[in-house]
Amino acid sequence: MAAAPLPMRDGVAPSYLWLPEGQWPDLLSFLLARFPDVAEASWRDRMARGEVRDGEGRVLAPDSAFRRGMRIFYYRELPAETPIPFKEEVLFMDQHLLVVDKPHFLPMIPSGRFLHETLLVRLKKQFNEEELTPIHRLDRETAGVVIFSRRQDSRGAYQSLFQQRVIEKEYEALAPRLHGRDFPFTYRSRMVEGDKFFTMKEVEGEPNSETLIDVIEQRADCTLYRLLPHTGRQHQLRVHLAALGIPIINDAFYPVALPCKQDDVSAPLKLLARRIAFDDPLTGERREFFSRRNL
Repeated sequence: MAAAPLPMRDGVAPSYLWLPEGQWPDLLSFLLARFPDVAEASWRDRMARGEVRDGEGRVLAPDSAFRRGMRIFYYRELPAETPIPFKEEVLFMDQHLLVVDKPHFLPMIPSGRFLHETLLVRLKKQFNEEELTPIHRLDRETAGVVIFSRRQDSRGAYQSLFQQRVIEKEYEALAPRLHGRDFPFTYRSRMVEGDKFFTMKEVEGEPNSETLIDVIEQRADCTLYRLLPHTGRQHQLRVHLAALGIPIINDAFYPVALPCKQDDVSAPLKLLARRIAFDDPLTGERREFFSRRNL
């Protein structure tokens, strides 16, 4: 893809969209219909600043013609965000990879009401690297080790490790004590999208998710578990422990989705991506990274 006609700004790369089928008298009319939560004055101001452009870099105006198939670029803007009072820590960096210890509550990438208060934008701002891209994801609620690619030409080699499931991933979780099981054991189930937005559920059928579960230590009021996911379904570890009757402490989604806590950061989900290990596809060197956080 050709370079964007707008530069990265304060850690945020420009967004873009392809104009769809349809008829509008001008570009502003389309934008108001497509983004009803953005005020007309905001679009006019952005256009006046030259921050809405086509794929060739031409500045677009409110009365610019709507042309199906045209690609337009713009900056996503949000009202002031509530700062997330936890800091990420860089664990490792070379010319290809950036490995980070993510805190709880910090989203990986811009989405919804989060833009600058996301790990990707924080890192882009810190290192001024427009190509920085996460190779895999952690939930906003989960802390721990996550890997970013620094170069587009080597990104595919690292992404393929996750696709081929040759990455070793180890998590820790605090949850109630599970009785009647011998550890370690493997739990399998079939997971599909849930009935509520952004949740998953188990159904009958051929298993498509698998987790090895072991005990690290018994504590006075809970158990510290070691979790080794052999598949990477969304919310897999949270769903599996909830299905066993031992939901992870402070899980607001499972077994029952609770009302959104908005900016309350007082009760973090007790789930940590403790370790990631793999053989580097470029050098053959063994790579192993550990979170420095504790539950």
